[in-house]
Amino acid sequence: MQTATGRRALITATGSYAPARELPNSYFNELLGEDVDTWLRQNVNIRSRRWCADDESVADLCEHAARQALARAGVRPDELDLLIVATDTPEYVSPSTAAVLQHRLGATRAGTFDLNAACAGFVTALDVAAKYIVSDTRYNRVLVIGGYAMSKYLDLTDKKTVTLFADGAGAVLLTSAEHTDRGFLTSRLHTEGQYTGWMGIYAGATQQPLTADVLARNDHKLKFVHRFPKEINPDIWTRLAKEMATDIGVGPCQVDHYVITQLNIHAIHETLDRLGVPRERAPLIMEQYGYTGSAAIPMALEKAVSSGDIKENDLVFLIGSGGGLAFAGAAFRM
Repeated sequence: MQTATGRRALITATGSYAPARELPNSYFNELLGEDVDTWLRQNVNIRSRRWCADDESVADLCEHAARQALARAGVRPDELDLLIVATDTPEYVSPSTAAVLQHRLGATRAGTFDLNAACAGFVTALDVAAKYIVSDTRYNRVLVIGGYAMSKYLDLTDKKTVTLFADGAGAVLLTSAEHTDRGFLTSRLHTEGQYTGWMGIYAGATQQPLTADVLARNDHKLKFVHRFPKEINPDIWTRLAKEMATDIGVGPCQVDHYVITQLNIHAIHETLDRLGVPRERAPLIMEQYGYTGSAAIPMALEKAVSSGDIKENDLVFLIGSGGGLAFAGAAFRM
């Protein structure tokens, strides 16, 4: 993407963190009194996941991931211009989790805000952060964190949710650069708002404040209300990928890596098959970390970068989706 300022937003460093508490599928066999392990392994490729300790919250996870990214980049917290946290499991309803992180890190010069696009939040925040850098010379170092502590909102008797969702955080440091073809290239946002009532945490805010009755019904917990159409993720992920490829003048097979929402391995494989792309181009982490929502994509990105699978100059498409239904895609030359 050619910019009026001549600036680009580069991914300079990544970081990730998952809590120490590990729960294998066998834990849920015992909890629910039935074999859920077989279905989880065969249908979503989940064997284990991490949950927060009782005294651990999303800000703790985000802080660990943030510090790792900053250390790898050799950037001090007080050199940050902006800090964005993408989460739908915030530290508080208000104030923002980003403000909590700004104080903990000592990022004294950074502005802050939270962004909630559910599990599409991290890619959406990355898009926003890149455009701050591209359009405004006051923003040169922006830290974007996807944080998720959904275990705090799970009904332990609901097998539709309790076995899938997990906790973690991933961070990316974006920095400004000129005279380079690397960095942020293009993006897409899309929403299918007719599905807002199909999955979510529906109590605890202004539409349904917390009451004794709400708590007794567990309405403050995550709920799957309806099963989503099976093809909706592959359909829209494929479309976003093709549109971004067209934007930058490449074919889908010229994209080196597809980092996609880590909920269902079959949906990821179907998308790559439709694009005519080898399945191994999609980094996967759900097997050991479960589904970490807005943290899943930055965690998968960090794993691929730190292992050397993603290298400098590789073309990477990040494609996320989540409740809303919200979808986001972003393309970067690493």
